[in-house]
Amino acid sequence: MASDWFTLEEISRQLGRDLREIEKLVQRGRIPAHKRGGEWLFQATEVSQWLEQEMRSFSDAQLASVERSQQAPGVNPQVPVTSFLRPEMVEVDLQARTKRSVLEGMVEVAGRTWKIWEPAAVLKAVQEREELMSTAYDSGVAIPHPRQAPTESIEESVVAFGRTATGIPFGAPNGSLTDLFFLVVCRDARTHLQVLARLGRMLQQPQFLSDLRSASSNEEAYGVIQAAEQRVS
Repeated sequence: MASDWFTLEEISRQLGRDLREIEKLVQRGRIPAHKRGGEWLFQATEVSQWLEQEMRSFSDAQLASVERSQQAPGVNPQVPVTSFLRPEMVEVDLQARTKRSVLEGMVEVAGRTWKIWEPAAVLKAVQEREELMSTAYDSGVAIPHPRQAPTESIEESVVAFGRTATGIPFGAPNGSLTDLFFLVVCRDARTHLQVLARLGRMLQQPQFLSDLRSASSNEEAYGVIQAAEQRVS
């Protein structure tokens, strides 16, 4: 979704959801909308943020629907995560003990391929997003990302993975500690949501997180991620 306004019908198509279902969500105040001249209008950034939070509770089928509806041009629909995650952008010995140092470390890891032109700008955008609401899940995973991609600071979309030796407080809803981190910095909202949906499906695989925690090297962790994505059908 670009930074634009959409009608009820357009949002229904964008989200791959039935028009009547979207209308009910709006009437119940479940989805951000603005009424102008008797017509519901939706701001793309607000809807993207709403969908980010909603996806945490989605089933695999619902996440697959988001993937299809948000499929971005130029992104391989079979492997949207590892299309942007290179082996050198994995660090299983992330030296960080605080939330800030995790974010700094993850931006540094993502910058190893020189796809990030202005690391400071990307870090600032990711920190500002975390200040709004933590991206941590109850499972010990967090997916830090900017609210809006600083497109002038990156050459292309990037995904990086890091693992700390012990869990740290990162703001998970249940207060649990976090030790697995996927940094997602995409150049457009559609790619961002497509990648988040695929990550959500991967996180639902029973052995995925335990395999990531037991990986003994960056190469092994990358292989675990690659294999998990290829198992998604």
